[in-house]
Amino acid sequence: MEVLVPIIVLAVLVAFVVGAAIRIVPQARRYNIERFGRYQRTLQPGLNLLIPLIDRVNTKLDIREQVYSSDPKPVITEDNLVVNIDTVLYYQITDPRAAAYEVADYLKAIDQLTVTTLRNLIGSMDLESTLTSRETINTRLREVLDAATGKWGIRVNRVEIKAIDPPTSIKEAMEKQMRAERDKRAAILHAEGERQSLILKAEGTRTKQILEAEGRQKAMILEADGEAKALEQVFRAVHASDADPKVLAYKYLEMLPRLAENGNGYFVIPGELTEAVKTVTSAFTGDRGAKASDDPHRAAPTEAIGPATGPQAVEAATRAANNARAAVDEALAEAEQAQRNVLG
Repeated sequence: MEVLVPIIVLAVLVAFVVGAAIRIVPQARRYNIERFGRYQRTLQPGLNLLIPLIDRVNTKLDIREQVYSSDPKPVITEDNLVVNIDTVLYYQITDPRAAAYEVADYLKAIDQLTVTTLRNLIGSMDLESTLTSRETINTRLREVLDAATGKWGIRVNRVEIKAIDPPTSIKEAMEKQMRAERDKRAAILHAEGERQSLILKAEGTRTKQILEAEGRQKAMILEADGEAKALEQVFRAVHASDADPKVLAYKYLEMLPRLAENGNGYFVIPGELTEAVKTVTSAFTGDRGAKASDDPHRAAPTEAIGPATGPQAVEAATRAANNARAAVDEALAEAEQAQRNVLG
């Protein structure tokens, strides 16, 4: 039993020495070793041996990329408005010795450097520029931090502004301004739509009027062409039949009542009516001039002819034409009877 106790004590001492001499460093970790209080070396991942009671681990550092989110910091803009800015920092330790011995607290140092840099940048910008220039602020902030933290063994990979909070009164004013801008754009779009609608309607009306005018023009041209062709055929037919003035005077009298059919309220009996009646009546009377002059039916047209107006003019013209037609019919009947007598 007396021999067993020293053996146990020796085994415990050996185990303590072995445990103090062996260090296993995980991946992506770095251990700074001090010997008698002075930096000796940095342990790499894996199995490492130390001198017990002489070497000791001072700091354990993680060299993976880290994310640090700072608290909102008040910053004054150029137009004397206080805004709270919240940043997010992405950094990585590149030199464990410098990170442990060149700066006491690198996170606090980075945070304070970020605040001072933001105040310098935003102090020369107004609120609107601050809200719309995040990318510029991020780039400038990263350049300043990367240059300052390089001697601390830290590389700043990225800096992002997470939030910019202006005062409540400024938020309300900005909301009103944005609402007014939206209303303005809506009114402009509505007015533009109405303008385009009126333009399209005007163009449609213009096109419609042009098409209708062209249609009326073509219709009038076709109608005039038809009347011209009809008159040309009548003219050819008259010349082909070699009509004498007596037939033309009869057709003149036959057409005269049609002129009064529309009744425009004013009608003038032409002076040629007397000559037409005389021509027609003299065509069939021959040597019976005395009889024709005594007949009241044949004398009535010449007495009723003359300038007249209104319904009396229409009635007089119609009566004169009817009397002339009756005289012509009577003369034709007598001529036919005379012809039958000669043939019989």
